Amino acid sequence: MGNQIRIKRIDTYDDSRFSQAALYQHGCFLVNEIPHEITVTSEQEAVIRGAALWAYPALIEEFRFYAPHIACFYNEQGGKIAEYPRVQRIRLRLEEIQPSQFYVDKDKLAAVRTFIHRADDIIVPVLPAQGKYISLDGHTRLFYAVSMGWDRVGAVIGTAGEWAYQFADEAKRRGITAPKDLLLVSHEEYEEKWNRFCDRFFE
Repeated sequence: MGNQIRIKRIDTYDDSRFSQAALYQHGCFLVNEIPHEITVTSEQEAVIRGAALWAYPALIEEFRFYAPHIACFYNEQGGKIAEYPRVQRIRLRLEEIQPSQFYVDKDKLAAVRTFIHRADDIIVPVLPAQGKYISLDGHTRLFYAVSMGWDRVGAVIGTAGEWAYQFADEAKRRGITAPKDLLLVSHEEYEEKWNRFCDRFFE
């Protein structure tokens, strides 16, 4: 069955198949078209819900690309499903972080405000490169940190393919060398510009 697993991450905030909390956290997925969600409950823990129990390992691996600091996963009844080694958390100045994205979605920024309340709530995966750290995910949270006047956030070292370096190089070419340089756009503009760029890149 492993070869038949198809996982799609949901990127909207209005979908009756999922809880609003999971939608805001971008923890909603379709696994072979079956709704599943992962809700972060602490700095290192999360709860997973969904009918395809056999697909949980693959779903957790997919989720941990975006949140490698989450080490313990539980079912709704509180039973532990999986536990991973704790990853070392570091503190970075925002100026040390090189985005691998260009835009921030206004709708995503509004959603982030519902669950990020202090700088310590922000933990993003990064990749060391040329004396800085490429942010692999969490650009909206980083932009929110800028808007709040926070100067440091949490990070963990993640992994990514060659695309991460190429995206970061393209960001630098566009004058985006720190989270403060990200461009805030409407949801429609974000979908059009960012998705178009990604589609062309991966063609």
